[in-house]
Amino acid sequence: MAGIGIRLQKFYEKKSILAHLAGFGYSMVVTIAPMFLIIGNVMLMSAVLGYDTASYTRRGLFSSTLLYIFIFSLLTSSPFNGVLSRYLADVIYDEHYDDILPCFDVGILLNVLLSCGVGIPFCIWECVRGHVNPLFVFTGFCGFISLVFVFYAMLYLSVCKDYQKITLYFFIGMAAAFGLSLFFVKVCHRETVYSMLLSLTCGFFIIAVLELATVKQYFKKNSNHYRNVLSYFRKYWMLVVINILYILGLYIHNFVFWGSDMQMKVANSFVFAPAYDLATCLAMFTTISATIIFISHVEMYFHKRYKAYSEAVIGGRWEDIENTKTRMFRQLASELLNLVRVQFIISIGIYLFCIIVLPHMGVSGRSLQIYPCLAVGYFVLFLFYSEIVFLYYFNDLTGALLASSSFCVITFVISRMALGWDYMWYGLGVLAGSFVGFTIAYFRIRWAEKHMDEHIFCTGLLFPIKKGKKPDCVVYKKNSKEKGE
Repeated sequence: MAGIGIRLQKFYEKKSILAHLAGFGYSMVVTIAPMFLIIGNVMLMSAVLGYDTASYTRRGLFSSTLLYIFIFSLLTSSPFNGVLSRYLADVIYDEHYDDILPCFDVGILLNVLLSCGVGIPFCIWECVRGHVNPLFVFTGFCGFISLVFVFYAMLYLSVCKDYQKITLYFFIGMAAAFGLSLFFVKVCHRETVYSMLLSLTCGFFIIAVLELATVKQYFKKNSNHYRNVLSYFRKYWMLVVINILYILGLYIHNFVFWGSDMQMKVANSFVFAPAYDLATCLAMFTTISATIIFISHVEMYFHKRYKAYSEAVIGGRWEDIENTKTRMFRQLASELLNLVRVQFIISIGIYLFCIIVLPHMGVSGRSLQIYPCLAVGYFVLFLFYSEIVFLYYFNDLTGALLASSSFCVITFVISRMALGWDYMWYGLGVLAGSFVGFTIAYFRIRWAEKHMDEHIFCTGLLFPIKKGKKPDCVVYKKNSKEKGE
């Protein structure tokens, strides 16, 4: 996300409260605004179109379809994005821009194959076992594939530093979705629930088309070097596993409670736990500001220190290298501590708001009993995510793999154990898994600090490795005539 640093610098260099608020708002627009646009649009549709008048079964079918679309579009795209991001960074550094389209084509093919491999069998099951209208099922599947395209194209627009366009496209898509929902219900007099699903699918499709068209506009030359892209999956297989485990860890505790006595089944196909899922959503919103704070401060301060250290390694003196390395790790520690302090204050305020206000809005019972432990867990989870990003900076894939695998496994195990405990401890799996992952990542960062010189200067090769005939071991042979003389 190095592209937003320049814009943030313009905000923060004015050193006023208004400028800092503007910088915070800009960071929010380029990070989490798309998610809030979708949520706000669904809420607006529900209020205007009379969603509450629909039958309980239809509302459950719509909400579960939308939930599955989002969760599984993220899960099916997670194996590829890390490796593709690494490939993009390397070809851009080497200025081989014609290698970007092969990466784009290979990535989109892999995403579609995996998404269809997961989505089509589920849709068949939904039609046969759940007796859901095939048209409704097909519309949900189209929304799922469209959202897969949206998330995939966002990777390339981020490389192009077009964060504002991402938000703009989401705004256009959701505005179009809202307009279409009004047209379907008010003009065509179609059923509300299906009209909302069809409108959102059209909105996702519009966003995907705009994003993919922008990517094609930026990158027009194709080198057709597709094998180079595939070789990165073999070379950086750890990135594939890390992304799978981290994204799976985000939802695996939900999957555990979907199989408990809290579960609700819709159409014999969709399974979820409304009380636990609502508590998870509240906990995520309680700590979502950590993402904004982290990106803002990393862009403004740590990235500058990292760049100074890299430049010192390329052409500086040994003293410069040591000084910039010390400053870089001091800045890293400072950013983590600052994130903890600021996010703690924000989380306390949001937590008190939820506990006091939400019961008056009809949100109470199990959800609010589960919420406190989950809120603490997500607080640690976002700190853990920041450490994963720092490990990527130092190319410590082994440390990131250890941390993400521990996070996923501990979250699953403790969540399973918590099923037999009181409701207030249901979120302990997220808390324990995040804490273990955070601890491992922290010590790996400390290890990287101690072994940074070996990593930078001792991992290269003096001679390229290649297959062929072994060279002659004789380096120099004295001529016989020279010997007689």
